[in-house]
Amino acid sequence: MGKIAIGNSRVFYPMPCSLVGANVAGKPNYLTVAWFSMVNPEPPYLAVAMNKAHYTNSGIKENKTFSVNIPSEQMAEITDYCGIVSGKKVDKAGVFDTFYGKLETAPMIRECPFSVECRLVETVQLPAEELFIGEIIAAYCEEGCLTDGAPDLKKINPFVLSMPDRKYLSLGGEIGPAWQMGKKLIKTSESD
Repeated sequence: MGKIAIGNSRVFYPMPCSLVGANVAGKPNYLTVAWFSMVNPEPPYLAVAMNKAHYTNSGIKENKTFSVNIPSEQMAEITDYCGIVSGKKVDKAGVFDTFYGKLETAPMIRECPFSVECRLVETVQLPAEELFIGEIIAAYCEEGCLTDGAPDLKKINPFVLSMPDRKYLSLGGEIGPAWQMGKKLIKTSESD
């Protein structure tokens, strides 16, 4: 099958959904963000890209902290809500049970099965976005979402945003072990 050019105006791959938290004007605020990723292993850095117009950005810059909370599939409706209303007009923290960790200024959501609190390391100015890079100071996981002491994605049950059709999708099942499946393709000479 051949490939055809489809344009580059928006990303077309599924992106995991999160709720980014920051204290703004002394109050917790949360924003739905699908543009985030790990960007450094040690120390552990995470980056989130947020449009410069978002209310939450000012709190990240003011406190130099933020959180990334991973909602479960059952939280899709409230996650969507946090992306379509502004914290300038609506107290979005009122729909969650907020807690704080080591940093004391990065609000996190108790209902989310997994949360991390980050200390801001750098802000990169892009044409329309601000890329906030933070060091993960602590991670918190609901006890029932752990398997052998590690977060279990099946139990966390996160969901993704599909941009071409503007839908939220659940994750499928396991397809195989990472860093193992491809080993059968390695030729003996390549493994030396």
